[in-house]
Amino acid sequence: MAPALTCRSVLSRSAIFLFASFAAQAAPLDFNRDIRPILSENCFYCHGQDPNKREGDLRLDVREAAVKLHAIVPGKSVESGMMKRLLTDDRDEVMPPPKANRHVSAAQRELLKRWIDEGANYSAHWAFIAPVRPPVPQVKDARWARNAVDGFVLEKLEAAGLQPSREASRETLIRRLSLDLIGLPPKPEEVDAFVADPSPDAYAMLVERLLASPHFGERMALPWLDAARFADSNGFQQEGDTHQYIWRDWVVNALNADMSFEQFSIEQLAGDLLPGRTESQHIASAFNRNHMLNGEGGAIPEEQRNVILFDRIDTTATNWLGLTVACAQCHDHKYDPITQRDYYSMMAMFNNVPETGTPSGNGQYRIAEPSIIVGTEEQKTKLTKLEAALAAAKKAESAAEKSPETVAAYEKAEMLEGKTLPDDIAAILKKPERTKDEAKKLRDYISKNHAPAALAKARADLKAAEKSLNEHRQTLPRAMVMSDEKPRKTHIYDRGEYLNPKDEVTMATPAFLTPMAADAPRNRLGFARWLFQPEHPLTARVQVNRVWQYFFGTGIVKTVEDLGVQSEYPQHMALLDWLAVEFRERGWSQKHIVRLIVNSATYRQDSRISKELLARDPENRLMARASRFRAPSMVLRDVALSASGLLDLKMGGKPVYPYQPDSVWEPLAITKERDFTYPDSKGSDLYRRSIYTFWRRTISPVNMFDSSSRQVCKVRGGTTSTPLHALTTLNDPTWAEAARVLAQRAMESAPDTVARATWAFRRVMGRAPKPEQIAVLQRAYEKQLVIYQQDEKSAAAAVAIGTAPKAEKLNPAEHAAMSAVCLAILNLDQSLTRE
Repeated sequence: MAPALTCRSVLSRSAIFLFASFAAQAAPLDFNRDIRPILSENCFYCHGQDPNKREGDLRLDVREAAVKLHAIVPGKSVESGMMKRLLTDDRDEVMPPPKANRHVSAAQRELLKRWIDEGANYSAHWAFIAPVRPPVPQVKDARWARNAVDGFVLEKLEAAGLQPSREASRETLIRRLSLDLIGLPPKPEEVDAFVADPSPDAYAMLVERLLASPHFGERMALPWLDAARFADSNGFQQEGDTHQYIWRDWVVNALNADMSFEQFSIEQLAGDLLPGRTESQHIASAFNRNHMLNGEGGAIPEEQRNVILFDRIDTTATNWLGLTVACAQCHDHKYDPITQRDYYSMMAMFNNVPETGTPSGNGQYRIAEPSIIVGTEEQKTKLTKLEAALAAAKKAESAAEKSPETVAAYEKAEMLEGKTLPDDIAAILKKPERTKDEAKKLRDYISKNHAPAALAKARADLKAAEKSLNEHRQTLPRAMVMSDEKPRKTHIYDRGEYLNPKDEVTMATPAFLTPMAADAPRNRLGFARWLFQPEHPLTARVQVNRVWQYFFGTGIVKTVEDLGVQSEYPQHMALLDWLAVEFRERGWSQKHIVRLIVNSATYRQDSRISKELLARDPENRLMARASRFRAPSMVLRDVALSASGLLDLKMGGKPVYPYQPDSVWEPLAITKERDFTYPDSKGSDLYRRSIYTFWRRTISPVNMFDSSSRQVCKVRGGTTSTPLHALTTLNDPTWAEAARVLAQRAMESAPDTVARATWAFRRVMGRAPKPEQIAVLQRAYEKQLVIYQQDEKSAAAAVAIGTAPKAEKLNPAEHAAMSAVCLAILNLDQSLTRE
């Protein structure tokens, strides 16, 4: 057995050992849980399905093949070649080889031995078997469980001898829910009302209010934008801007409307192919036009077109299949049963788009066809009128060109007498007879320089009509969308090289998964509908796993981007399958799954961690407490703006350009066609929600310190320990101005330091500070006040940050000191953390 040198090893060793210890107590062993991870990590690279890498013609991923070569002798581990190679002391014979940097532990060898002695039973990978709804477990503490989610979680806790944590305080719950569901902190009056509400339905009613908020779609859209690699520009140095924000608004609206995940997916994958498609459905198909576009001079269009195709396959597979398929671009996948033929058969469904691979145009916007113009009805009506005016002007120009007056001028050239002419034209005029070419040259000269009045006017009118139409078109956004208007043949590429095509393939889904319906169209629409066939094993699991990650920081399967053979075996397998079936059978309602999770006792637990839990379950995989993690930077910015009262809640529309460092785009190539200087927004546009911030792929917003670059699909969340985090939240103009305005409002609303600090604290945290916290804030204020009283210049600068109106009546030193306190409040661990 050779090493599993994969492009990206995703196996969780801690999960292996945890399950190994459980398995040692139980019989029989479970192949997927106990054995496959060991083989996948150590053996399949050289003894798996890829024939190009297979050593000794031995396959260990197929039972029949392993038995045939006596690598496995069912029931007789001592006679099995695999065990002999695992146990030998001969460095030339032992497997994995010492140079492989892989090691099968003694406990793992014992599991393999026991498995062979039990008969060496194989089973299909758990994720490739359609989920069946398991029964909700019967638990000892049934009173704790609020819904089925809790039954599955509590079963694992009781088996591990653990108890769930107590319910979090109401102040914590409303802030947690608000940050999760709408991405904004609750107002103090909302907290007070919830805390004082004696109704047993108070929590459920709060959940429903937040689910119904128009800001729900904005918050829930953020991870989908990362997954869709959405940005407002094409990428690469000579990148231009796009109008893909139209699709971003479609996503927000669809989530607010609780569009079923089935329809949400079908419209994005194939909205352009739906019978009687609407403009909205066509816009939805822009999902697969959110890729990067290389408009640099040296870019080879056909090469870039294939790069785009590869990106579409990878993005689609990650989002809906939860599989890594990029390996199969060059060879059969080494772990999952995905062949090169499977890969290019999927590519066939994307290979009919009439695209060149590079954007066109100069100036700010570089759009690649196909696209559709999207505007208001008034804008569209004006467009129609201008197009009609242009057609009429062309017709008039053609008529003037053929008028008797123009013809006579061309024939006689009398109108040129007495005029200063180029020598070649003057020479032609002197000739009594002219050749055909000379006559044409003379005609062209007259037409260009001395056309008769009627023709000149017609041409001027045509030029004006063209200008008006082009200027109006520049005001209309164009969304890049999908189309199947250019059918092409698709071939398997030798080693992934588009210049080396091999066998031709037609559109098909991966052969190892449930087949498409016989009557389904063999295109993107057929593929999209295939994803939601009841027997499909992956779609529902993949999505509920990502929803779980959203609320708990880690998916039920940690590798949310990969549920394939190299993924960990989920500890909460039954819960994952129950949620998947529930999702499917409840009409793929996304709000239903969200509602189910946030109403659970599991979600409502306190997030504080005991020493015992820290030692036994540091990653909180057993869910004995609520997860605690730093909120994403985009949410933190919105929290600061909201708490200060600066936030503009206007929804949708063109992206805005809030504060950024000077010359943030200076490293980009600057040409006369496109000035990459940062065009700062003005007024309320500076304070729009982070989802509307302009996103340039080459240099994404620098205060979004933990966000995806949006260059490729990203579905796994994560936090960062980069110093940019503290540098941003302590120094960025957005936070500094928010602190200044928050301090100003506090000073105008409360009479003294304690009351002001309490007022500000509540607007950030939703709850009142504890006495010891107030004492710290008061000391901080007094210290800062002394500093600013001694440095009036610094005080004046501190209270002048940003463009929001200044508080002229406040004492600058006092205002600056309170601003420092408010900035400290915004940077408290509790403020930055979703508890």
